[in-house]
Amino acid sequence: MQSDQREPPPAAGKRGSDGADGIPNLRFSGWYLLALLGLSMFLMLRGTPGGTVPYSEFKTLLAAGKVADVVVGSADISGQLNLEGLERVLPAARAAALRTEHRADRTFITRRIDDPDLVSDLETAGVTFDAAPDRSWLSSILIWTVPLLLMAMLWNSAARKLGGGLTGALEIGKSRARVYMQQDTGVTFDDIAGIDEARDELIAIVQFLKNPERYRRLGGRIPKGVLIVGAPGTGKTLLAKAVAGEAGVPFFSISGAEFVEMFVGVGAARVRDLFAQAEDKAPCIIFIDELDALGKARGVTGFGGHDEREQTLNQLLVEMDGFASSKAVIIMAATNRPEILDPALLRAGRFDRHIALDRPDLKGRTQILAVHAKKVVLAADVDLAALAGRTAGFAGADLANLVNEAALLAARQDQASVTMSDFDKALDRIVAGIEKKSRVMNRREKETVAWHEAGHALIAELRPGADRVTKISIIPRGIGALGHTQQTPAEERYLLRRSELLDRLDVLLGGRVAEELAFGDVSTGAQNDLQRATGMAHQMVAQFGMSSRIGLASYEHPAAPPWWNGGQPLPAERGGYSERTAREIDDEVRTLLQAAHARVRDTLRVRRPTLDALARRLLDVEVVDRTMLTRLIEEGARDAASPPPAAQPERPPLAMR
Repeated sequence: MQSDQREPPPAAGKRGSDGADGIPNLRFSGWYLLALLGLSMFLMLRGTPGGTVPYSEFKTLLAAGKVADVVVGSADISGQLNLEGLERVLPAARAAALRTEHRADRTFITRRIDDPDLVSDLETAGVTFDAAPDRSWLSSILIWTVPLLLMAMLWNSAARKLGGGLTGALEIGKSRARVYMQQDTGVTFDDIAGIDEARDELIAIVQFLKNPERYRRLGGRIPKGVLIVGAPGTGKTLLAKAVAGEAGVPFFSISGAEFVEMFVGVGAARVRDLFAQAEDKAPCIIFIDELDALGKARGVTGFGGHDEREQTLNQLLVEMDGFASSKAVIIMAATNRPEILDPALLRAGRFDRHIALDRPDLKGRTQILAVHAKKVVLAADVDLAALAGRTAGFAGADLANLVNEAALLAARQDQASVTMSDFDKALDRIVAGIEKKSRVMNRREKETVAWHEAGHALIAELRPGADRVTKISIIPRGIGALGHTQQTPAEERYLLRRSELLDRLDVLLGGRVAEELAFGDVSTGAQNDLQRATGMAHQMVAQFGMSSRIGLASYEHPAAPPWWNGGQPLPAERGGYSERTAREIDDEVRTLLQAAHARVRDTLRVRRPTLDALARRLLDVEVVDRTMLTRLIEEGARDAASPPPAAQPERPPLAMR
């Protein structure tokens, strides 16, 4: 099990159940606000005695000798009222009202106004009077308490969004790294397959942590930073989990995005806290996933600077190789965008060991499938090697998804085991999308798709540099895919010759040309084929130097935006070329496509009977496997070798007449 809570370093103080560093976890609500308002009203009204009389009435009663024991305050005047003979001083109705109001308590109060004769009038009337104590402290308390409590409520509300209420606010600069020990991850190097070189590199780091003297006695120094680079799904995070499971030392795992917050300085504080914890638990490993979220190159970009991210990156650089850097902490990181990382991160002494993860080859895919298939009940007909051959270009995560999809399909059918047919369906689902059983095509559209896919498949089988066809289908799948032709390479290829690229160009145009020959018209179904063919032809001309007219120059566009080059502007001449060169490239691309179109048209004209037979077979069964395709091509070859019948004009197939 993984632990989401960590022990703070001893200097951080004791963490109790009430909150961070012994501070209670205060929680405010509307009830506290109501109580505060009630207390305020009580304090304001507590000193209000008896009834209230107008000041003019007070002066009349004072002159008539009906007032005694007066207390003069800063805002009001209070005293005792003599109720006898009020009718002689006040109107009868008012006298009766005062007598009724003050029958139980004869204390009265009146608002004080600016009256310079007040003291002399009190002395003339012979009334005992005194000054009231100053009660302004009550208003002072309310003036300061209410805003402070309201600010505390707002702070607590904002802190909860950052996690943990008021406690989370107090820990905003604390690292959020999770600590794993050997038994936590459940992944070891035995679970890693298909990336043996990368695994061996990390095994050396684990051995150093377990037996450092073996290296130190010869003066060796283990690399401090290890950067794992690879495409998404190739196993970067899985390697880190395996290291955590094998090393037997504390393993701090955190994402690069967790450092950067909206408040400037928070990210740098979290980096300091993370390394402080790591040094307390050294020897240990820190793993930062998605390093590109934190380590983008500094400098002026097209979108302006980002002070918080740059401060966080600066603090990371200092912690990795500064004056006070620790020698017992190994930092690992993973990214799929190494080209945008700051050069200071990649220099010697920081992330100086780079482990590149490529997509697995045939052997690697077989090993990866075997690892994931351990948890699946396989039928006897499952051939993982053949399946690996059909999954060229799949990463480790894709292969894991393939096995899981096959298991889900088998479970849905309530089968006892996963068969090869389940893997075939899962592969079709991943490559081409979900089968659209509800999508019904009319007869004309279905015929167009059948001849289109037949053209692709036939050209692929007749071109030596193209991949072999495994399956042809005219069942709609995914978004907009009305059919697909599945090809499997005969072997792993890392280089392609010009002749092989031309063969693949022919395959892309096979569907479009087949439509032209069969119907004398074309459809929109070849859009993706034309895009891919144009892109391939442009690469051949502008990047690979495969055009005698353009020559050996490479006119490749820069992969990064024009304002980005490690924070420096790109030279004007890099990736750019003149308008004349652009026109020549366009003309050469057009020439390649026209030549491919002519070659495919000649081939399909000769193989027209085979093309029509394959298309009609697709209309009958919707899916043609390799066995059936090979038999149709062989029958067509035998028919072509026999004496031809009398020449007849070319016409569309019977289904289209």
